[in-house]
Amino acid sequence: MEKMGLPVRKEDRIYTYADYLSWPDDERWELIDGVAYNMSPAPGRQHHEIVGTIFNELFQYLKVKPCKVYVSPFDVRLPEHPDEQEEEITTVVQPDVSVFCDESKLDDRGARGAPDIAAEVLSPNTSVKDLREKLLLYERVGVREYWIVDPANRIMWVYRLVEPGKTGREGSRAGEQEQAEHARQNKPRLSGQKIGTYGKPEVYGPEDTLTSRVLEGFSLELSSVFTH
Repeated sequence: MEKMGLPVRKEDRIYTYADYLSWPDDERWELIDGVAYNMSPAPGRQHHEIVGTIFNELFQYLKVKPCKVYVSPFDVRLPEHPDEQEEEITTVVQPDVSVFCDESKLDDRGARGAPDIAAEVLSPNTSVKDLREKLLLYERVGVREYWIVDPANRIMWVYRLVEPGKTGREGSRAGEQEQAEHARQNKPRLSGQKIGTYGKPEVYGPEDTLTSRVLEGFSLELSSVFTH
């Protein structure tokens, strides 16, 4: 089993998006509640191939759909409240793959607000963060589906958001029609707004097929993901 690690942090202090923008372009960092996590060194070939497969499958499906898919590096800023100034934001992440169905969240800098789907592929330098800090973060900000791929053990965990007062299936199923309506209403989901909680993760292997409840009609054959 591949040893999991925690990325190196900067010195203990609270960092903001203003600090983040001042750092060298050849360095990659993420901020989670003001803590800076180093994303170097770059992940290996297998990681890139898996990310590329997931991105390509989503990109092909979404060509004629209202949602958009992005691959890292793509900055996702997660303010604590709607009026928080850009330079004061303390959470900026770069999901390996992210899907946004609300175009009002997208801008020239990346995105401001939670994606509808986030996918992370575990690597030795980021595994602990992806399984712990990001899991709690994505639940808190309302990421409807969080896909975690473990290449070493050839499994994928899928966490689906359950909205208060609903069952797991009802709470997780958004559908593109609902997402488009949400975009028209222009109500960004931000870090300070708790949308729901994650249910028990679903576990998939190489012989399984993942069916998204956010992107109605989309399915991913895991055999294509774990051939790398």
